[in-house]
Amino acid sequence: MGLFPLINVSFLLLSSIHPVNAATTPTNPVVDLGYARYQGVLDTKLSIAAFRGIRYGAPPTGSLRFQAPAVPPHVAGIQPAVEDPPQCYQGAFGASPTNPFASRDEADPVQTEDCLFLSVYTPALNSTVPLPTVVWIHGGGFALGGASQYNGAELVQESDNKVVAVTINYRLGLFGFLAGQEVKDGGAVNAGLLDQEFALKWVQKNIHRFGGDPSKVTIWGQSAGAGSVLQHIIAHNGRTNPPLFRAAITSSAFLPSQYLYNHTIPQTLFNKVVEQAGCSGPTPLECLRGVDSASLANINLNTILAGFQGTFSFVPVVDGSFITQSPTIALARRKVNGHVLLAVTNTDEGSSFVNQGAEYNVTEYVRNLFPLIGEKESQEVAALYAPLGSPLEQVNEIMGDTIMKCPTYSLLNAFPTSSYKAAYAIPPALHGQDVINYFPSITAFNAVLIYNNSAFINAFADSFLSFAVNLNPNDKVRPSITPVWKKWSPASQSEMVFNKTELDAPAIAPDFTSSALLKRCEFWNSVRHLTAQ
Repeated sequence: MGLFPLINVSFLLLSSIHPVNAATTPTNPVVDLGYARYQGVLDTKLSIAAFRGIRYGAPPTGSLRFQAPAVPPHVAGIQPAVEDPPQCYQGAFGASPTNPFASRDEADPVQTEDCLFLSVYTPALNSTVPLPTVVWIHGGGFALGGASQYNGAELVQESDNKVVAVTINYRLGLFGFLAGQEVKDGGAVNAGLLDQEFALKWVQKNIHRFGGDPSKVTIWGQSAGAGSVLQHIIAHNGRTNPPLFRAAITSSAFLPSQYLYNHTIPQTLFNKVVEQAGCSGPTPLECLRGVDSASLANINLNTILAGFQGTFSFVPVVDGSFITQSPTIALARRKVNGHVLLAVTNTDEGSSFVNQGAEYNVTEYVRNLFPLIGEKESQEVAALYAPLGSPLEQVNEIMGDTIMKCPTYSLLNAFPTSSYKAAYAIPPALHGQDVINYFPSITAFNAVLIYNNSAFINAFADSFLSFAVNLNPNDKVRPSITPVWKKWSPASQSEMVFNKTELDAPAIAPDFTSSALLKRCEFWNSVRHLTAQ
């Protein structure tokens, strides 16, 4: 989800990472994309050119609202690509103590429906040898965030200038994930995922113009961004053609309930949106296309806030074409795109999405989190989690296990001989606290650095970039203290733990996955028809 609302620790910006500065050179590069020419900014000190705010899709407004993305229009002249693109309309995360089927996050004031932009950061404009490409998909519960919050030049530097980095926007909330029979019939469900795929196709067509290699693409995301990576892994029944990436990285993969597009819950959400918009006529979808975007943005925000605490109302669905079946079933059948996987989870993934001041009945919480679960199954959950502490501690673990940790192990099992697993364990290791180690200038979602140790930071960041470049974190782009990293498999269940000692020294070493956690994941997998995952 890419959210850090409860993180409150001190921030120290790494001095080794610098934003690309427009004033560093009088001559800035221009790239011709056919439909437009964009002029970026060259930082001669870092040897990185940044192109911020390239349009990759037509404005998804008017008749294109709730449709699949369309090709951008041709524009004459040189377009400046020197400023971060605006964010797509922002939402929040659920704040209700019950599920009708969080607190509001302060959003960037620059929001628009016309938001299909991406940014490219490259050290290789004039290189004769194309570089591997990393495409970053931001998190935010499919409701929040944007490409502008992440400086891709930092990934380039961490790779020792061995990658081209791309950051992308995609439609959020009801703009990107409104479902229901009417949307299926007259538009496109999962429009936000289709935006991402459209951006990946743009990369395949255009990244060579920036010195990138389209055959060596790694897609990487955190939280809902990692959940998006999961969706692309299973897209088209694992047979996306032509392939859009060779490798995938998931940092805290987010997999909420993913219903069939016309299931009662997404259909009810559609009906509520229609009612609030005053579109309860014979052609509700066409009516919604005529509603002004600011009004829809308010409906989006209000609908999400009314959702169960720490959850998000508008998320991916099974649409029958892009996503053909439930994610856990697809992964169990190993119907996957891509060849190799690096997956990371944090020790405490759940508590940031749970009201730490509330009192909980575990069975009631489970039924609110997963409305299809009945009394019998909720009692089984309570018995399974009873050894983990107080009801609050159990609820924290339930949230983290079901939505992030267990989906990650399902992913790993789908790549049984070609995956690596890591655990970020620097206390308290809340959801999202790892991101600032590889995006050190991020300030979104109250991101702050909790362990300012250069050897640790270098080792952690190097793992991702080495994997993107060489498909193996052991083949390092920069020297680091990370020891030999074995592949994860259902038999060995080995993962690299990134932690520190009581004396504040880095502690990076392999360990075995918790058997108790895997047992809990087996239970959740057995009731996936009730969690709709």
